[in-house]
Amino acid sequence: MSISIADRAYPDGGLSPKVIGMLALITLTVAVVLGGLRLSGVPSTASSTASAVTLSDGSILYVQKREVTIAEWTQCHEAGACSLRIKSRKANDTDYPATGLNWFDVNEYVAWANRTRPGRFRLPAAQEWNEIAREVMPEKPDPIFTDPNLRWASSYLTESNTKRALRPSGSFAMTSHGIEDLDGSVWEWTSDCYAGPEKGFDRENCPAFFVAGEHVAAIPVFTRDPARGGCATGSPPPHLGLRLVSDDPL
Repeated sequence: MSISIADRAYPDGGLSPKVIGMLALITLTVAVVLGGLRLSGVPSTASSTASAVTLSDGSILYVQKREVTIAEWTQCHEAGACSLRIKSRKANDTDYPATGLNWFDVNEYVAWANRTRPGRFRLPAAQEWNEIAREVMPEKPDPIFTDPNLRWASSYLTESNTKRALRPSGSFAMTSHGIEDLDGSVWEWTSDCYAGPEKGFDRENCPAFFVAGEHVAAIPVFTRDPARGGCATGSPPPHLGLRLVSDDPL
């Protein structure tokens, strides 16, 4: 594309429509080439790059490669869309997963991500998460006690070896689709209520939702730190975060 001197600017010094259009085209081309498959509406970082995963029912789900980071959450907070401010412990920890998030926090972030393209992004269902993570999940150990009355003790002892330290994004295993940290120390919120409609609960009035990690746990909606007695069922996860998915091609 060539631009003549007459095309470059108006007499008052402003850019002509032809130049503006060309600059927009160049910007779009660079974004496509360098960006790869991005989740529009969220910051262009490693965690907003999506992988297409074919589920067992034949449907395709587009999954964030990493959990939402502190840097991404901070952008949501600074935009006034996420009420919780996550304090960085040190200058270089913005690439850590955003944690300490309750059900309402994560839905503020989902709403912010959907602001430019409503309805594209959501939390995964528990079954979807399990399918995505199956290949990197450790095998369940044999129970220590076979007596049903001691099942709680067996679960506590075998699940207490969970990795608890918070590490930078990308520190744990990667699936064959390039999705990272599913087996890490952050449990991710799902969209599944721990008790379905048959028990009188729906999404709007559900008191606890399942979070997914090395084991499943049901967490009350107001809980940000499950280690302080905020786990409805299962052993308390070390940290609570989120990962976005989409049903639409990106």
